[in-house]
Amino acid sequence: MEMKKRISLELRNKTPAQVAELVVDNCRSSDGEIEGLTDEFKELEFLSMINVGLTSLAMLPSLPKLRKLELSDNNLSGHLEILSEKCPNLTYLNLSGNKIKELSTVEPLQNLKNLKSLDLFNCEITSLEEYRESIFEQLPQITYLDGFDAEDNEAPDSEEEGDDDEDGEEAGPVGEYDDDEDEEEEEDEEESESGEVGLSYLMKEDIQDEEDDDDYVEEEQEGKEEAADVRGEKRKRDADDEGEDDDDEDDD
Repeated sequence: MEMKKRISLELRNKTPAQVAELVVDNCRSSDGEIEGLTDEFKELEFLSMINVGLTSLAMLPSLPKLRKLELSDNNLSGHLEILSEKCPNLTYLNLSGNKIKELSTVEPLQNLKNLKSLDLFNCEITSLEEYRESIFEQLPQITYLDGFDAEDNEAPDSEEEGDDDEDGEEAGPVGEYDDDEDEEEEEDEEESESGEVGLSYLMKEDIQDEEDDDDYVEEEQEGKEEAADVRGEKRKRDADDEGEDDDDEDDD
């Protein structure tokens, strides 16, 4: 897909002035130039043009708010001064996989005063002797080169880490809320345990009540049977007594 058409699709019914991020990776520019990107994208902060066949940045429009620029896997070999002219507020620049061979090629990046991170992976320049030392010396404003600082400490996953503190939001003292949280957790556990114990107790009570009811029914049934036996025995004795009386009368 052509870059111009891809940019048009990425707008998604928005105007260029409403777009803060634009990704056009893996499309194609007809002559190795940027197409479809204009000065109207004045609010653009992130632009990704990975593997689009760029050989020149001459047609890059003015993007004053652009902070992050992805240009990896293209065919750029020089003329990087256009970046400081058109995108003066860049903080992150990825030029990995381009045809950058000499230290002099990246020298114009000195004018990007806010540049903090630069990637040059898979560029021939990385094979130069003392490559890292030379880049850090030539571009003193950068903190990270190819993902690591001058002391080989890895860059954080996000450049936004720590921004909250910088914006004036103070973090509470360490452990300030730990005791309260622990107490709440203990109370929750106690409530949970007491709830389980209470439920278990109630279940046992119900079971005991049922057993008591069964015992009562059995005892009541046994009582009825015993009463019936007593009544039957009494009737039998009464009948026997009547029979004896009859025999005495006959003898008379």
